[in-house]
Amino acid sequence: MTSTLNTHQEPSSLTFTLLHLLADGEFHSGEVLAQQLCISRASVNNALRGIEQFGLTLFSVRGRGYRLSHPLQLLNARRIEELMGERGKDFKIETLDTGTSSNTLLLQRAKQDSENGSAAPSGSVLAMEWQSSGRGRLGRTWHAGLGNSLTFSLLWRFDCGLSALSGLSLAVGVGLIRAFRALGVQDVQLKWPNDVLGKQGKLAGILIEAQGDMLGPSTVVMGIGINLDLQKSIAQRIDQPITSLTDILGDSSLVPERNLMFANILVELGNVLHEFSKRGFAAFRSEWQEYHGFQNQRVQLLLPDGSNVSGIVRSVANDGALELETGQQLRRFNVGEVSLRGLSNVTH
Repeated sequence: MTSTLNTHQEPSSLTFTLLHLLADGEFHSGEVLAQQLCISRASVNNALRGIEQFGLTLFSVRGRGYRLSHPLQLLNARRIEELMGERGKDFKIETLDTGTSSNTLLLQRAKQDSENGSAAPSGSVLAMEWQSSGRGRLGRTWHAGLGNSLTFSLLWRFDCGLSALSGLSLAVGVGLIRAFRALGVQDVQLKWPNDVLGKQGKLAGILIEAQGDMLGPSTVVMGIGINLDLQKSIAQRIDQPITSLTDILGDSSLVPERNLMFANILVELGNVLHEFSKRGFAAFRSEWQEYHGFQNQRVQLLLPDGSNVSGIVRSVANDGALELETGQQLRRFNVGEVSLRGLSNVTH
């Protein structure tokens, strides 16, 4: 899953250069910034104009200069690898200031590498601070401010075919929950088939895109978007209940540092993907159900044709299909076919 604001504008390279200098949250003189970059003060001002549309708050005070309302934690690939220790060798991490869509770009690279006879390795990771054409599941847009989220894509290669990848998005959800809990974020749950929830709404989403055939091998790109903080201007653009780590933990100062969080998530995802390649989703089924926020609750499933089915969630199958009790029968619904809405918090 990838993230973007619903706008075609994106920060310029000069804007990002200035944001790197302003990331400490301290005042920086416009004159000094201009001298550092060998540009005019007018160029500095123009590059920072309208920065609020990207979810940042910038103070400009005569005689003191510019200051971000909060320090900006920018991603650093080398730092992430260091925090992962020996496990950092399993991943090839790249961070970009801006781009279109991390999933799209990584899929293109996988295809190009294959055509050239040089396969991109499992563990290729691409993270972008800002995406201009990101997308979520079913073509939805994931709204996020610059530096207020963690959005990245991970490429993984499997020897098995596409048919053996059923339930992969659920297994990835287990990896995210493990990472959150290890970082002290306890009050989170899963929603079938690919969301992570807090009490107030959606915290994170997963987008799985695959290449290959039914017999194998196959290549998967997993896009993940996580809300770290939500500015009011961003939240107003979203048409569903949402939450962030700041909401869950009660204070932005309690949210784990972005590079540390990223490192922990990649380690847990690596563990999950290695196990999934050997045993499939069946290895995670029981754990997933423990984390499921709608287990044994009455729900409504919205089907692709516009119809809906109501019933009680009883379990998920070894292939990740949702098993819903409707009347006197247990019906199966496959990942990607339905959306899920809770009708009641009362278990049955």
